[in-house]
Amino acid sequence: MSDDTDAIMDDWGAAMAEQTAAETAQPAAAAKEAPARSIFKEFGNSGPATETHNDIDFILDIPVQLTVELGRTKIAIKNLLQLAQGSVVELAGMAGEPMDILINGCLIAQGEVVVVNDKFGIRVTDIISPAERIRKLNK
Repeated sequence: MSDDTDAIMDDWGAAMAEQTAAETAQPAAAAKEAPARSIFKEFGNSGPATETHNDIDFILDIPVQLTVELGRTKIAIKNLLQLAQGSVVELAGMAGEPMDILINGCLIAQGEVVVVNDKFGIRVTDIISPAERIRKLNK
C-alpha cells in the first residue's frame, strides 16, 4: 500500500477506536432511554452547533472528483474515427462563457480559466444554490 493509503487506514482505525471508546463510556442511565427517543436524539438538533461541527469533521477528508468542463459536443462515430492528430472538434460552448465546475459529476459552480505559475486553474465566479442543485438532481 502507498503512504497515503496507510495514513487513511491509520485515521480510519483511530476513528473506529474512538467510536468504540465513546460507546463503552456511555452512562447506564443513557442506555435505558426509550428506543424512539434515542433515535430522534441521534438525528435531531439536540446539541449546540459545535457538536454538529464535530459530527461533520469525519467527512472532511473524503476525496471527491472535481471536474471543470470546457464544453461538450455530439459526434457521429464515422467522424470520430476520422479524427487524427491536429484535428479540431468544435464544442457547443462559446468562447468567454463560464465553465461548469462539477463535483462527482454534479454541477456545483461556474468559473473562468486563470493561469497561475504556468498552470491552468479556475476562478469560481458563481456557486449554484443548494435549492438549484436539488432541482437539477430531480430532472
